[in-house]
Amino acid sequence: MALPYEPAGVPALNLRAQYHAIRDEIEPVVREVMETQGFVMGPEVAGLEAEIAEYCGAGHAIGCASGTDALLLPLMAIDLGPGDEVITTPYTFFATGGSIWRAGARPVFVDIEPDTFNIDPGAIEAAITERTKAIIPVHLYGQTADMDPIREIAASRGLMVLEDAAQAIGAAYHGRRAGTLGTAAAFSFYPSKNLGGFGDGGMIATDDPVLARRLARLRVHGMEPKYHHHEVGLNSRLDALQAAILRVKLRHLDAWTAARREVADRYRELFASHGLEEMVQLPIERPGNFHVYNQFVVRVPGAIRDDMRQYLTDRKIGTEIYYPIPLHLQPCFASLGYRPGDFPRTEAAARETIALPIYPELAEAEQRYVVGAMHQFLHERAHPSLSTDRAA
Repeated sequence: MALPYEPAGVPALNLRAQYHAIRDEIEPVVREVMETQGFVMGPEVAGLEAEIAEYCGAGHAIGCASGTDALLLPLMAIDLGPGDEVITTPYTFFATGGSIWRAGARPVFVDIEPDTFNIDPGAIEAAITERTKAIIPVHLYGQTADMDPIREIAASRGLMVLEDAAQAIGAAYHGRRAGTLGTAAAFSFYPSKNLGGFGDGGMIATDDPVLARRLARLRVHGMEPKYHHHEVGLNSRLDALQAAILRVKLRHLDAWTAARREVADRYRELFASHGLEEMVQLPIERPGNFHVYNQFVVRVPGAIRDDMRQYLTDRKIGTEIYYPIPLHLQPCFASLGYRPGDFPRTEAAARETIALPIYPELAEAEQRYVVGAMHQFLHERAHPSLSTDRAA
């Protein structure tokens, strides 16, 4: 059965479309950095730090080499080490748990909410011990975690709250943007992010001036001033080229976010028009939240998820699985002692979710093709005699 509209393909992400739209703004700033030959830190990085702080509403922003380092550096800044514990979710990119481990502490996982895929605040209290030093809520896929109860728990126990906001720049919780909802927040500028560079880059936001100063020192080998090393830090400096590019892109971020939200709304309309609400669970947006849709992740029965993905791949529709192996089941964390079944909501999400194409330039016709292909797959599953294997 042929679909009424079949584009050459619908990628999961189309960075070329974004670049072509702003190329005339990007290329002059890149040339300027090359002319000055100031490639590491400097005025471009300082400018981006000020602009990100203002954008988020934070007192300070500290650039670093990656989103991973943006998680690691705040943990180093509270002197996290052996015997300490940090509570987080096992349903996230590896850097969340890996940064805790790299800082010398033990990741302690708790399960997620089944509808937002974010950490379940109701599960945190039982995981706290005398060794707990911090909580890392992850604002997954572009929607903030439920921060009020998390902040209350942390305040009552004297714990740091480090927002993993790698996927959530511009997201808001009851009027406050990600980056201002904890002790500190980590952002990633990896190219696939809503605000993505031309390589790796990261940023830490905080309202604490003492913490900000230590973070700025830790990212340059613990040095302040030059050649005076107060502690052993990292080489985690942000490149001026990345900062210059990101400063251009930041001017477009709100418009891109609005376009992503329009794409998400169109998906909802299309799934409803095909009568697929019973078979495909769409992302929710909690009251009081402002979702920025770094990903549009839907849920389907686990028994058909991988077959559906292959069906879409055969029709040149890009998808992704976030995250097929939760952190508590990763081989490198085997010594933590977790077992299959420990976090059933997380494990169900790993089996049942699939990320569909989403980016500001995604056309309505392309979305119709994506949803139409999913509808066709489900129709053929329900009526096998109608199936046609176009890949054969």
